[in-house]
Amino acid sequence: MTMRCVALRHVALEDLGLFEPVLRRRGYEVEYVQAGPHALSEQAWLDADLVVVLGGLVGVGDIDSYPWLSDEIAGIRLRLGRRRPLLGLCLGAQLMAVSLGARVAPLPNKEIGWAPVALTAEAANSPLRHLVDLEMLHWHGDAFGLPPEATLLASTPMTPHQAFSVGVSALALQFHAEVDASKIEPWLIAHTVELRATSVNISQLRESSVLQRRDIQERAATDFLNEWLSVVDLADRFA
Repeated sequence: MTMRCVALRHVALEDLGLFEPVLRRRGYEVEYVQAGPHALSEQAWLDADLVVVLGGLVGVGDIDSYPWLSDEIAGIRLRLGRRRPLLGLCLGAQLMAVSLGARVAPLPNKEIGWAPVALTAEAANSPLRHLVDLEMLHWHGDAFGLPPEATLLASTPMTPHQAFSVGVSALALQFHAEVDASKIEPWLIAHTVELRATSVNISQLRESSVLQRRDIQERAATDFLNEWLSVVDLADRFA
């Protein structure tokens, strides 16, 4: 049976990355929808078997400039309320947090670069265990508070709330487990103004990306997503 994954994309370079082949092998048809010009209807938010809200260059605090973010938050809230499978990555995770009543605020300093995340006790036996000890790409200047009904799953010294779940069907990741390190150059080009403004050494960031083992990255991303989708699918069948 073919299933449908809607990937809500805010900027072209932030796609499903290492996750996309996993989804296609599991029988998902992947449909990218550009946020802003092509807003999802309420029915579209609910009908997809899986919605992945991807990262982007805008922030939750930019609603005045980008009013369609309010519609996204409403759609996310609707899907969460119906307990339909939902994965949020970076900006997507922040939008999930806001939709659940949490606050998103700027960090004192942006967290950009490769670093591992520390899992909480609740996450030790979760699908996230496949990412333990691996360096994840972090690229954010805002951080979310923990929603009241959420379970904290991961943290870093700079960002205490790096991942949370809501029940079985909703998962929010501030970090980029989906990014293929071998394809980092478009990120370095698109974010050049931000990188220079924050004094990030672009050459060092590129070199640290080259050192990431793609085979290990791909296996970890595959194992993580496969297990999470299996848990979600089982829960969805018996809901």
